[in-house]
Amino acid sequence: MRSFWRMTTKNWCNSEGEIFRYTTIMDLVFFGIQGSGKGTQAKKLAAEFGYDIFEAGGELRKIAALAHRSPEGEGGSGSELGIRVKTYIDQGHLVPHEIIMQVVKEAIAARPQSTKILFDGIPRDEAQMRDFDVIMKAAGRDVLGIHFLLPIDEAKNRILGRAKAEGRADDADLAIIERRMKTFQEKTMPVIETYKKAGMITEISAEGSVDDIYEALKKAL
Repeated sequence: MRSFWRMTTKNWCNSEGEIFRYTTIMDLVFFGIQGSGKGTQAKKLAAEFGYDIFEAGGELRKIAALAHRSPEGEGGSGSELGIRVKTYIDQGHLVPHEIIMQVVKEAIAARPQSTKILFDGIPRDEAQMRDFDVIMKAAGRDVLGIHFLLPIDEAKNRILGRAKAEGRADDADLAIIERRMKTFQEKTMPVIETYKKAGMITEISAEGSVDDIYEALKKAL
């Protein structure tokens, strides 16, 4: 596996007041409007360079599936967090913010410091961003955001084309597509803008082929 990491340099002061500089590897957060292909790019980058993908929905489903198993895997009631997540999912309710962020916190804590994480689908809004930043700082992890840029009309065309090719009914309804995009613009774009002002965003054009976008992503990193 090739070595390929975005790094950041920090200072550390010991008890005698001596200052040392050291380098850490940055985690990534992928942002992009529906249809931008960020999930595809996340999988390609993870496969080639060893990132561990954290996808919020997938992580919640994983925890729910283990809800009735003990930590030792020998049966039992499972963790309190897992049972709560499973209850919300089984009843068709949205998982509350505080539970999502607890899942994020525990998932980060369970991974070795040397494991680099690629976050897909978190943070989605400013409330998640505030808690996410606190969690990451406490864990001593730095993050870089990647924003995949795609015009709205092109994004709609991609989603509708995917719906036709894959038979996905939820992607064939233009009203649903536009509602999701409106949510992205209203909820997630302020997060991106905040990170951009802090110098934490790299923008990548999501127009073109999958391979062309991937090459642009690697060059940017």
